[in-house]
Amino acid sequence: MIALIEAEGRQSVALPGDIKDEAWCKELVEKAVSGLGGLDILVVNAGRQQYCEKIEDLSTQDFDKTMKTNLYALHWIAQAAVPHMAVGSAVITTASIQAYHPSPILLDYATTKACIVAYTKALAKQLIERGIRANVAAPGPVWTVLQPSGGQPDEKVKNFGKDSDFGRPGQPVELAPVFVLLASQEASFI
Repeated sequence: MIALIEAEGRQSVALPGDIKDEAWCKELVEKAVSGLGGLDILVVNAGRQQYCEKIEDLSTQDFDKTMKTNLYALHWIAQAAVPHMAVGSAVITTASIQAYHPSPILLDYATTKACIVAYTKALAKQLIERGIRANVAAPGPVWTVLQPSGGQPDEKVKNFGKDSDFGRPGQPVELAPVFVLLASQEASFI
């Protein structure tokens, strides 16, 4: 990915780490600001999804990992990033159709996605006074590594997205223009 970005004449910084760790999230922002010379677009898109048939089988450890990956990291990263952002900057978070139509086997994941919607709405109200926009994208079924890596049972993976109005899952490239718009000045009133 870094090579593709740099091949387009753009600057990039690779920052692998564990976003379940608050200290790393703060360090990640500082290294991004330092390596990129500032920060005017923040996209929080990391997610953890593991299915569980029964609430009794959803361990505290798994629940905690999902909360920290999907929700705590968003807060820690946004909290560290906002002081570096100026008027015209944008924060974009990623929710899911699960925020509005939760699947019973995605109890923890769906909970985090609903929280992300509320968090981003509240954050937008805080940041508007500073001239910073915050928006949340909440796509329907999109084919990502979450599905075949334990995010869905195998039988659901085979039919993933077939119940959507399009009869198929979306592809990440089909969502990219929405994120680009929300990051751009063309979305100055969104």
